[in-house]
Amino acid sequence: MTVTDEGAKQDQATRQNTLTPQEQEWVDQFMDETTLFLGPDPQIMRDHSIQARSSREEQAIAVGVDRLVVERIRKRIAGALDEGYEMCEAQGAAPGAKWGDLTTAIYTAAGDVSYLSCHGVIAFSAILHHPIRYIMKYWKDEPTVGIHEGDGFIHNDARFGNIHNTDQSMIMPIIREGEIIAWVAATIHEGENGACEPGGMPSGSETPFDDGIRMSPFKIVERGHLRRDLLTFLQHSVRDPKLQLADLKVKITAVRKIMERIDRVIDEVGVDTFVAALRITVEDVDTEVRRRISELPDGTYSFNQFMDSTLKENILIKLACKIHVKGDKMTVDLRGTGPEIINRAINSPLCSVKSMMMQAILAFWWPDLPRCTSAMSCIEIISDEGTWADASYDAPMGQSLQASFRGFSAMQALYGKMSFSTPRKYSNIVANWFNQINTFLWGGVTQHGDMVGNLCADLNGMPGGAKPFRDGEDAVSPLFCAMADTAEQEVMEEEVPFMQLVAKRLVRDNMGFGKFTGGMGYEMIVAAEGTPEWGFMTVTSGAKFSSIYGMFGGYGCGTYPLSMVKGTNVYEHIRRDNTKFDLSIEKVMNQRPFPDGRYSTYHMGLQYDRAKDGELYMISQGAGGGYGDPLERLPESVVRDAEIGRISQKVAEDIFGVRYDPTTFRLDAEGTKHARARARQARLKRGKPYGEFVKQFVTEEPPKDLLYYGAWGDDTEDITATVFNIDGRQRVKGPLKQLPIIVIPDRRELKIAALEARVKELEDRHGENIKRLA
Repeated sequence: MTVTDEGAKQDQATRQNTLTPQEQEWVDQFMDETTLFLGPDPQIMRDHSIQARSSREEQAIAVGVDRLVVERIRKRIAGALDEGYEMCEAQGAAPGAKWGDLTTAIYTAAGDVSYLSCHGVIAFSAILHHPIRYIMKYWKDEPTVGIHEGDGFIHNDARFGNIHNTDQSMIMPIIREGEIIAWVAATIHEGENGACEPGGMPSGSETPFDDGIRMSPFKIVERGHLRRDLLTFLQHSVRDPKLQLADLKVKITAVRKIMERIDRVIDEVGVDTFVAALRITVEDVDTEVRRRISELPDGTYSFNQFMDSTLKENILIKLACKIHVKGDKMTVDLRGTGPEIINRAINSPLCSVKSMMMQAILAFWWPDLPRCTSAMSCIEIISDEGTWADASYDAPMGQSLQASFRGFSAMQALYGKMSFSTPRKYSNIVANWFNQINTFLWGGVTQHGDMVGNLCADLNGMPGGAKPFRDGEDAVSPLFCAMADTAEQEVMEEEVPFMQLVAKRLVRDNMGFGKFTGGMGYEMIVAAEGTPEWGFMTVTSGAKFSSIYGMFGGYGCGTYPLSMVKGTNVYEHIRRDNTKFDLSIEKVMNQRPFPDGRYSTYHMGLQYDRAKDGELYMISQGAGGGYGDPLERLPESVVRDAEIGRISQKVAEDIFGVRYDPTTFRLDAEGTKHARARARQARLKRGKPYGEFVKQFVTEEPPKDLLYYGAWGDDTEDITATVFNIDGRQRVKGPLKQLPIIVIPDRRELKIAALEARVKELEDRHGENIKRLA
């Protein structure tokens, strides 16, 4: 082809708004060399399916692998991972490390989680492939980065794949003959991360920059050596530099120990057999999940969750969830979920919500399966980006667990519906586990002069839901970690300047009522002393609208406020009169034993509140959901609960319909029979045919004065929201992408505006009188 012909061809391409192959190559080269900013890769972040076999994996499997050898490799890997987990738990400095909020894992070369430690947080198996895929795509062939033996990558930003930003991962490659054949990682809930409030989970966050340090995956260990320059940067970015260093070293050591164990396995069985074993494990779980889905009845199952606050103001925002089952196909549809609120911390990236769905699948649906990425690989997730459960890059996410935990609850509850009629079940049906972070976050200067910020382990006492044949477990473990610890306050008191004056005392009537009752929660009362600067936070919803429900007639849990006594020093009162040490939330708030105190209740979204010596902060854990009709509970069980103080006489009579002698606790069998008969008759009298009930109960829109966000009813196309503008607030409705950006004004500004309006009203009404008095 002549130069003239080539020029004519390029002119024609320009006229047609197309590029020649040569021009496209120039453009691609220019874009590669002038990339302004690398953010999260949408293609990576929205894909939770396992990768296709690599050529190396194909060849290794084609040769043939003894299944007994694969099983032996799996057991050796599990042992190595558990050893690494125990190292992190025993040596970690963060409270989260000490009480088990961590995991260790091994991955295929492409980043799929092949095996997770038997202990720890299962949810990580759904998300930790994201950062490895990012590293492989962007840093492997990047001349200034690369991947070499001994390298280690750290990351914490949930936008790149994590549950939330308090978790930090150490990721290292296993390399043989210059080829990456696997990855090993350890992830710990570190807590403190330099956010706008101490402890790493800021409910006061209003921009992504308030969420604390946001580490995209980057190399901090270079060929076996810790990068001191980057370490120094990280330490300067958080309130607790000693913690940052200590746990970084712990994760590096644990990962290296796991890699030593893996090296021995590879030396024994060979690289190809090892690579094949990782891949076969992933594929086996994927195949088994498809088979188990096919056993479920075809149909559509729905379950909606609601959050009652932004952790600053009261709202009602919806997480919608429908599961469609057809053959071996399962689709989880989150459309209809409320929009993200661009200046509130409750938004979550979709990957975080997926992680808690995985937690439900591997802890409650099919707990016998290996903990790997493929447990959810074949399940399709449909979601609209821009909701609070699928937030955009620019939304704050300091309290992403508020959406994520509701994703867990939806999946847990829907399994009960889906598997109710199946002849074969792989786990017990369980009413909803409690799903809130009921604990204290704290920060300030310790009695040793150290600046710190973190949280109590009390959140790990989440109560379990009831089963079809027994009551739920009392304050047993968090929904995200079956073997976590609640810690010893006496140990913490050596490090932090506050006491738990009441720690882990079960609260009467705090259960989900039912034929079988949900587990009970405990109360915690704390007060600081001997520190120049200290404060507490609470980061929980559910003070107005219950966060979990019961199952098949059972009741959900109650609602839980924060109670405070400010303006007093209880330590001084107790030193003068030790009988005042008999504390409980019920006694303190009803009897008010400290006359100089200011008593108040508050929703559980308390931003960092400076605590003076001896001021009381009081909260309680929630409760697990009940299972079945409370009127069907054995009367003897009700009386026993009353006798040991688990329930009050009022609850025994009004909820369970049981009559007994409150002095001797002798059951009145005849009285109970008549009371329950009257209760059932009253139900029939109150009852209405379904069509009549719908006409009376179902409305066209939410109540006018309710700040409601999300689809209303079964319509998932139109989203209802309240927007604020110069004329006040206005309700809007329409497709998600057509809604304006949702911003909620500062509540202090609203209060000031209301007070100014009131002053003006009084001046207009009494202006002349005010002038005369002046």
